[in-house]
Amino acid sequence: MSADAQRFFEDQGYLIVEDLLSDDELDAYRHEIERLHALAAELDEAGKPEARQFQREPHAGVAQRDDGLPVLRKVENTGNYSDLFGDLARHSRLVPVIQGLIGNDLLLFRSTLMLKPAHHGSAHALHQDSAYWPMDPPTLVTVSIALNDATPENGCIQVIPGSHKWGLQEWGQITRADDAVTSRQDIDISARIDVPLRAGSAVCFHSLMVHGSGANQSPNPRNTALYAYFSPQVQYTPKEGQPRERSFPVVAGLDGRRDHTLVAD
Repeated sequence: MSADAQRFFEDQGYLIVEDLLSDDELDAYRHEIERLHALAAELDEAGKPEARQFQREPHAGVAQRDDGLPVLRKVENTGNYSDLFGDLARHSRLVPVIQGLIGNDLLLFRSTLMLKPAHHGSAHALHQDSAYWPMDPPTLVTVSIALNDATPENGCIQVIPGSHKWGLQEWGQITRADDAVTSRQDIDISARIDVPLRAGSAVCFHSLMVHGSGANQSPNPRNTALYAYFSPQVQYTPKEGQPRERSFPVVAGLDGRRDHTLVAD
């Protein structure tokens, strides 16, 4: 990674990585998303607890697509249900970018598919990821990889450049039915910008970056593979009632270990 790219990320809080994935890779991921929709239907019909990892789109107005499969908003812990998306977190062109931002030793905090179905995908109000994550200091890096072209019309990510320097704040409900940018009255949204991406490109952003996305009002889906990474210097700080230790997959470094367990103080 160039020094200019590092400085841009440190100053602005985000970084665009163009053409991370090839057309053939994109085709494979799109087919895998369809398989995961079918899996969601199977798990739900069988009453399996894993079905909770496949979240329905809450504001679609319909529960199923025309083909009978569910209208999904997201899939959590994708590596548990898809080798393809599990491997994408360790992609040979992605890992060096993240290492250039937070160091050679990388742990995976989150792996998620964020889905905005055509005509149905709901808005995400402005927020900071670290406001919802029990990790300190809040210095994780999230990567959102566009699996379709991401445009303002289909709800591409929006950021407020430099807002990662505002400090950790409270944001409330993220998913919106009304496409409101935020319910807070003290936020100047005039600096908010769209971050459109070609399919296969990605945006990396600091976990304190204030960001959101609009509703998908287009006939085209906006699907993204989302991963959050952190270095071993970050501590696990669970709330009362949460487990006092948690294991995280190792993406790179740490002597090649598969997992790394963090224990709260």
